Amino acid sequence: MAEHSRPEQVGLQYLSVAYRVRKVLNEQMTTSGLSLARTKVLQVLERNTSIRQTSLAQELGFAQRSITQAVEGLERDGLVQRESDPTDGRAKLVTLTADGAAALAASTKAGNQALQQIFGTLDRKQLAQLDKLLTAIDAAASAT
Repeated sequence: MAEHSRPEQVGLQYLSVAYRVRKVLNEQMTTSGLSLARTKVLQVLERNTSIRQTSLAQELGFAQRSITQAVEGLERDGLVQRESDPTDGRAKLVTLTADGAAALAASTKAGNQALQQIFGTLDRKQLAQLDKLLTAIDAAASAT
């Protein structure tokens, strides 16, 4: 087995490539108005009519404090609105606004274009192989 083909080396290369792709994606999305992190929050809100902040934090794997700060920033920008939960006045419901939906659409479009530019260099067979490999890696990571 060649030195560059050792699992540790390939794993480190994978991490470097994933970091670079994420950085490019975030830069492209930010240029359109939303960072990748803010886009992820709005994507969850788009899938839900409204959601408690605590549920939003859980779904994203964020600490409660982090989601509070993120939602406050999004609210200041008019992309979400918060209101008290009618069933529990202590809880806050978060809802995507029309401006938030428009920003999400622009960010998603920019992200898709960046991903197309990167992964579009692969032919169908290579994409299928990569998909299969990523599925196997994900399964191995989940089992660890």
